[in-house]
Amino acid sequence: MTDQLTRSPSALRVVLGTPLYRGATLALFFSGLGFSAAAPHIARFLVEDLGSSLTVAGLYYLTNLTALGAGYLVGRRSDHTGRRLGPFRLCAVAGFLGWLGIAFSTELWMPFAISALVLGFAGAATSQLFAAIHDELQANPSPAGDGVISYVRMSLTLGWVIGPVAGSFLGAQLGLRAMLMATAVCTLAQLLPLGTLRDRTRNTATGIAPTPNTQVSLKTMWPLLAFTGLYILVYAGEPIKYAYLPIYMNDHQYPPTLGGIIIGIQPLVELILMPVAAVLARRTGMLNLMFLGALFGVGANVLFALSGSPVGLLIAQVLMGGVWGIFAGLGIIVAQRLLPQAVATASAIFISAPAVSSALGGLVGGLGVGVVGLPLVFLAPSALALVAAGGLYALQLRLGRRI
Repeated sequence: MTDQLTRSPSALRVVLGTPLYRGATLALFFSGLGFSAAAPHIARFLVEDLGSSLTVAGLYYLTNLTALGAGYLVGRRSDHTGRRLGPFRLCAVAGFLGWLGIAFSTELWMPFAISALVLGFAGAATSQLFAAIHDELQANPSPAGDGVISYVRMSLTLGWVIGPVAGSFLGAQLGLRAMLMATAVCTLAQLLPLGTLRDRTRNTATGIAPTPNTQVSLKTMWPLLAFTGLYILVYAGEPIKYAYLPIYMNDHQYPPTLGGIIIGIQPLVELILMPVAAVLARRTGMLNLMFLGALFGVGANVLFALSGSPVGLLIAQVLMGGVWGIFAGLGIIVAQRLLPQAVATASAIFISAPAVSSALGGLVGGLGVGVVGLPLVFLAPSALALVAAGGLYALQLRLGRRI
């Protein structure tokens, strides 16, 4: 703990004193703010504004399957060229256009098509920022490197703390279309903090330009793919929660403010626990700590399914905050360490995982809600999280080394 306390101020000074880190921190805040405002309400928008059924609204998340392919293509191109910030800007613009298109949709098929064809590329913006940060840390090594990544990642979580409450308020006051337009503006606002900053082209310590690397085989990638697959199982409960928890609370006449607090408590707990997770990981190993986090996910989803009260939902969200305090803070570091020769590809594949989870969760939730209804549908992601916990334990044993 003493070591962490001595490093944290140094990491903060590095973030504040480096244009890339400082700009990425603000950019990720805007990203988290916009997306988290829309995520809990997109299914409700499809139902209330476009006349969708609950089952079809859940299946909307299947469109996110394209994000994995889009992220891989962007990441591979980035590793081939060594350019990070150009692709980041293009992906941010794609996100702006995609959310704006959904906000003005008049037919049910339109959000599905826009999400599949346009928003699939939007998530790659975040992965490009983390690849650029990795390049900077490689060029200018610092003992506070992990702390830098933690601070930058925490800004994304801070956006998720504010976004659900802001989205609920804006949706209640001006309607869901206005809320989606605000998401589009926040997505575009990612460009502002980085301004005209360019990619690193030369190591200031050695004077040697970084060499792009594309030599990545499937055999080399298997630990990353296995880890990402297990992360997908853990995350699958999130789209089910965001699709159906707001509807459940609305059906039980929860006030909008209470609903926003229940949704927003998770990222607040996550934000608090991320530095704690970084300290614990030094002692236990990151994958071992993630095993515990997956078990938190099991308990949280059981509470969603069986508690039936605002207090129970709040406790479940606190547990989910524990899940993402571990996975959000450490996941990107693990992914890059599992494929160090192609960090943009590793970052893109890992950061695309929530989109694939949304597809899985949408399928499971859409089918499950038709069979068992609300809130018992949450037992399905509890089972997925249990499988993930076992897989994470086995992966650590298979690697034969602490990650």
